[in-house]
Amino acid sequence: MTKDAETPEAQAPQAAAAPAAPAAQSQAQPVQVQVNDDHAQACYANFCRVTGSPEELIIDFGLNPQPIGVPKDPINVNQRIIVNFFTAKRLLAALQMSVARHEAVFGVLETDINKRVRPTQQKQGENK
Repeated sequence: MTKDAETPEAQAPQAAAAPAAPAAQSQAQPVQVQVNDDHAQACYANFCRVTGSPEELIIDFGLNPQPIGVPKDPINVNQRIIVNFFTAKRLLAALQMSVARHEAVFGVLETDINKRVRPTQQKQGENK
């Protein structure tokens, strides 16, 4: 499957080759970049940890089998992505835009699981 993506890296060569333009037209137009994701692996994660150094960020993804409370067993990290801060900033902007669009359609996402979990109501006649 081939998908198109717009990347700032792809804009740079075109912007440099463009003739001088008025300030209103000086912003580079998005460039369509073909992406081949035929061999991409998909996995699910409900846990994410971000660590890093002054040069890069390390983003670990894993599955937390006990999402409520403190897990008793270590969380297995299944995927690790290492990016520089420029890529991290572009990823941040893309994720913010995607989440904002989702919330505009479906409502605000509550990230605190304790606020999302509804206590079960006791049946009538049960002792409290």
